[in-house]
Amino acid sequence: MNAVHTHGAPRDVLRAVFGFPSFRGLQEAAIDRVVGGGDALVLMPTGGGKSLCYQVPALCRPGTAVVISPLIALMDDQVAAMRQLGVAAAALHSELDPETHREVGRALDDGRLDLLYVSPERLLSPGTMERLQRQHIALIAIDEAHCVSQWGHEFRPEYRELSVLPRCFPGVPRIALTATADPRTRVDILAALGMDDAEMFAASFHRPNLYLAAEAKSSETAQLLSFLKRHTNEAGIVYCGSRAKTERVTASLNGRGVPAVAFHAGLAPDVKRAAAGRFRAGEPVVVVATIAFGMGIDRPDVRFVAHLDMPDSPEAYYQQIGRAGRDGDAAETLLLYGGEDIARARYFLQSSAAPEEQKRSMRARLETMISLTETTECRTRALLACFGEDLPLPCGHCDNCANPVGLFEGTVEAQKVLSTVYRTGQRFGAKHVISVLMGEASDAIIRWSHDQQSTFGIGKDRPEGFWRGVVRQLIAKGALNVDSGEYATLSLVDDKARPILRGEAPVMLREDILASKKPRTALGRATAATAEALTGEGETRFEALRRWRAGEAKAQGVPPYVIFHDAVLREVSAVQPKSLDALGEIKGVGASKLARYGAAVLGVLG
Repeated sequence: MNAVHTHGAPRDVLRAVFGFPSFRGLQEAAIDRVVGGGDALVLMPTGGGKSLCYQVPALCRPGTAVVISPLIALMDDQVAAMRQLGVAAAALHSELDPETHREVGRALDDGRLDLLYVSPERLLSPGTMERLQRQHIALIAIDEAHCVSQWGHEFRPEYRELSVLPRCFPGVPRIALTATADPRTRVDILAALGMDDAEMFAASFHRPNLYLAAEAKSSETAQLLSFLKRHTNEAGIVYCGSRAKTERVTASLNGRGVPAVAFHAGLAPDVKRAAAGRFRAGEPVVVVATIAFGMGIDRPDVRFVAHLDMPDSPEAYYQQIGRAGRDGDAAETLLLYGGEDIARARYFLQSSAAPEEQKRSMRARLETMISLTETTECRTRALLACFGEDLPLPCGHCDNCANPVGLFEGTVEAQKVLSTVYRTGQRFGAKHVISVLMGEASDAIIRWSHDQQSTFGIGKDRPEGFWRGVVRQLIAKGALNVDSGEYATLSLVDDKARPILRGEAPVMLREDILASKKPRTALGRATAATAEALTGEGETRFEALRRWRAGEAKAQGVPPYVIFHDAVLREVSAVQPKSLDALGEIKGVGASKLARYGAAVLGVLG
């Protein structure tokens, strides 16, 4: 572990070590703040270059930079990436073998580390804290800083204990970084960390390469398979709301020839490692996961993220879809949702043991998430508004922009549904209620004499899908409740349903339930950040470089993307450099990688 310790100017470090000709957006201002000894809160979207905001200062300032990170997998990936750049980096965590642990300790004591990655628990342990206090610390970076906030979607109590840092390391600049924080969470982060004098650097959260779409569930498996068909031989993530569902969906996909692995907290450690290993190794695999497969995903070429159950907040949703398209190429997201999902989320929140103030905050986030699913406006615009950002124009890369949906006056239809729920005793699920509306004389309807009700058959002019849409939208509007038990029975929410039944509150419904459901097409690669397609020969060179990279990664036991991103190999394929100097001019090829891989890359190009 021979430290670089360049102590150069930020731009020189950026070019020599990282191979980039210039900074992007707010990076340089944030870096200058930290290099100058000031504290900073950096808010940038996934793929926006947050890590450089502490990595560059770590190499400009004397001493070892301490990076607080929540996950072992995340730390290991970042250490591997830094070492590829010739930077002396190491991590301290529970999965190190004793000899490696001792070697990291010796390197730290000898001042041979540029960056030390550590979890908050390990950092705050007496031995580690005392050891670090004896060192010259360049800076302290708090990654995934939203974990500090009790209002955040991934709150971790141990992060709150990081408030001791200014007392234990006086004068050491701190930089907190996150890709998801609404205005309230930002304030809480600064207060919890005692960063009263920190300067805030908030970039736009707009990701032009992400296509956002949401669909009401009709046939979940068919909808997912249709989505995945557009992403054959690509890597992606499918999020589910329960462990059992991840395993069920995984088995279903594998049975249909789609390579898939399950990932959730209840799996044996070796099974989880194997699943994560396949993903990190660059395989075109679908990871079907709970939110346990979350932070720590550094793979840049994730081409899709699908949700089969609704996230509980816009922050969680943004964080999860943000794992797609980190390389800047086009990526697609899909959220499938239903009335029962909405009701279940409300029920779990109501049953939560959280303090009432926190439940109020969680409830507001959940209701905002529900409105995001049903919106007919630009979906990206609505999502960004949750983070206090105003997108001046519709994004052009969401389902509502690609296939605009209007509203129609649906008060009478809403009254028919609510009346039928009431007249059947608020004891039946949506299927039974819709059967009554459509005048279907089933055994159950006759047994309960519901064919004698005044609402029997009053909706037979509409198809079942239409009425399912009305039910779902009334649940989203809070006029109907769904029992979380086995039969998912519908009941009225009096304060919302009564004004509708009396004609005092008009109901606007989505027009897309008026006609047969048509698939809402994606915009393909019509995004600002998408890379140009290669020619036939260029594609051949690109695939040859990918095969070389895969072999090199396997030999070293590291993910392929820490050697070179696809974007770098694509540019190499297009430019066809004939010399090391020419190869070194390509963005992402720093001095260390040029020396290490330059000859091999030129050899592949022939």
